[in-house]
Amino acid sequence: MNNYQSLLSETGEFGVVEQTFHPIVVVAGLPNARLHELVTFENGQMGEVFVLERYSAQILVFSNESVRIGMKVARSGKFISTPVGQELLGHIIDPLGNPLSKRKKYVRPTQERDVDSPPPGIMSRAKIKDQFLTGVAVVDMMVPLGKGQKELVIGDRKTGKSSFLLAAIKSQVKAGSIAIYAAIAKKKSDIRKIELFLEREKLLDKVILVATTSNDSPTLIYLTPYSAMTIAEYFRDQGQDVVLVLDDLSTHAKFYREISLLAKKFPGRDSYPGDIFYTHARLLERAGNFKHEDGSAVSITALPVAETVEGDFTGYIATNLMGITDGHIFFDSNIYYRGRRPAVNISLSVTRVGRQATSNLLCSINREITAFLSLYDKMQNLSHFGAELTDSVKYVIRTGEMIYKFFEQTHKVVVPQEVQVILFSALWLTILEDVTIDKLVLYRQNLINAYYNREVQQLFKELMSANTFNDLLNNVSKKREEIKALCITNTQ
Repeated sequence: MNNYQSLLSETGEFGVVEQTFHPIVVVAGLPNARLHELVTFENGQMGEVFVLERYSAQILVFSNESVRIGMKVARSGKFISTPVGQELLGHIIDPLGNPLSKRKKYVRPTQERDVDSPPPGIMSRAKIKDQFLTGVAVVDMMVPLGKGQKELVIGDRKTGKSSFLLAAIKSQVKAGSIAIYAAIAKKKSDIRKIELFLEREKLLDKVILVATTSNDSPTLIYLTPYSAMTIAEYFRDQGQDVVLVLDDLSTHAKFYREISLLAKKFPGRDSYPGDIFYTHARLLERAGNFKHEDGSAVSITALPVAETVEGDFTGYIATNLMGITDGHIFFDSNIYYRGRRPAVNISLSVTRVGRQATSNLLCSINREITAFLSLYDKMQNLSHFGAELTDSVKYVIRTGEMIYKFFEQTHKVVVPQEVQVILFSALWLTILEDVTIDKLVLYRQNLINAYYNREVQQLFKELMSANTFNDLLNNVSKKREEIKALCITNTQ
């Protein structure tokens, strides 16, 4: 009530609620109200101006409490903002900066930024040159990403998308980046699982969770990705690379559709409003690689998530997001049910700018594996006819199965890039024989343990100095006994 009275004395304007259909109320009055302006009701509730009409305004209410007809509302003269600062690290907050967890004491930052800001112009952007390492071999080697890239993560429910995102966060936090996870209308149990994973891996102090549950007001759910992006922009301006996960934008679109239909916006395809593409494009274009004032480049790497139904990624929201982003990683339910983890469909995944951030060696390896897996798929189809297979066909099938075994990995394991490349080379040259999944997991872990030894790092650096895959194989062949010993011996 006191806040309402103080705002009323400042602006000299008030409106009266005429209609209510939660979370929207129609207010008569407020002649100088502006779009996205923050307003306060006389009972202390807050809202945002969503639609301006000739004699009224439609207000989005932030809480789940109903607003009665006849209630008065005052303008604030301010736009919706969220607190930003180092104090947010290690906390779970809602889009307005209120704490959702009592894990440790929360100190609200004093600095605030507007949630909705225009995307930076072309002159402030820098070319994407550095690779964004996820620690997941199938992505780093086959669908490489660059720092500042917008890469869509798409697939059916429960196909491993969140596990991949957590692995990417773990890899990037260890590399010194800040991670921001926007959990949009998630179950409380899912948010808790993310928090427990980050605690167990000792990552939480470098991560901010901006979360809403499905029980929250649609207005707060709609604001979730915008608040997360605003916080990411603060850390970008401090010169820190940021990885931003938006999980997921298909749910965000459904809640925006609900709000728009209540606001009587004209529905388009699948009843989504006509500005749904603009809504997500304006958000995602705020990510990228940017020039910092000290002359360096600093990035916001966005990993938006979209959910498909029965593997169909031709849906409206999915295709919209594909058009906005710089590629997509497709998690295939058929591959998942066959037992491969992560269930990434390599042939249907795309990266548009990631390869320009990789070295000549990794590009050469990528071309070699892509060509070989294409041949493997053809041989697999041939073998289904029951024809007698030649030795060369058997070799292709055996090697293809070995490659897919190599790509299998749990989200708890983050593999350094050098370990990925050296282990793959050892498998390609058959330095390691009779490779099973269990043996491969052991070899990988032994190499990861050995990797943190300074002498081993120097060895890997020498091997990785090659320009092409063939040069790498020659280097590895010369050191085959040393590499075999590193794979077999547990140095932990």
